[in-house]
Amino acid sequence: MGVFFTADLHFNDKNIMLYENRPFENINEMNNNLVKNWNSVVSVNDEVYVVGDFGGDGIEEKFLSMLNGVKYLVKGNHDVRSNDYYRQVGFKEVYDKPVIFEGFWILSHEPIYVCENMPYANIFGHVHNSPIYKTYSSHHYCVSVERTAYKPISFEEVKLRVQSNCRQ
Repeated sequence: MGVFFTADLHFNDKNIMLYENRPFENINEMNNNLVKNWNSVVSVNDEVYVVGDFGGDGIEEKFLSMLNGVKYLVKGNHDVRSNDYYRQVGFKEVYDKPVIFEGFWILSHEPIYVCENMPYANIFGHVHNSPIYKTYSSHHYCVSVERTAYKPISFEEVKLRVQSNCRQ
């Protein structure tokens, strides 16, 4: 069983294609590619943590049912429905606040300040492709889909990149 992270899928949101210069002709192509890419790396028994902004307008159940894995949601600013709603449509668990994962990783939608003197690293989304933020450093990793080839990234890859950055 593997563990994966992703953020900012924004299923069915045609505005996000414009705002973030997503390389898709239309919303159907974006949705289909997000599903195909997800299922190309995630198996049925894997766990996926979506750190915010999955989708909206009641379409979550449709897309969740198409995606492999056991899914968890750390709510983002566009995930405005109740936690019970998200559980009913297919997320195993839903979190309103950041989560400490494996004692070291803070999972949050928006970036959290961490530095070399803190015993944590932050896995986040929200910033999409903003040049203000690096994709990763020794204490953070941005998993917005624009930075991960529009598919979830494995926890092993996140750890490898963060650890390699620590050695520099």
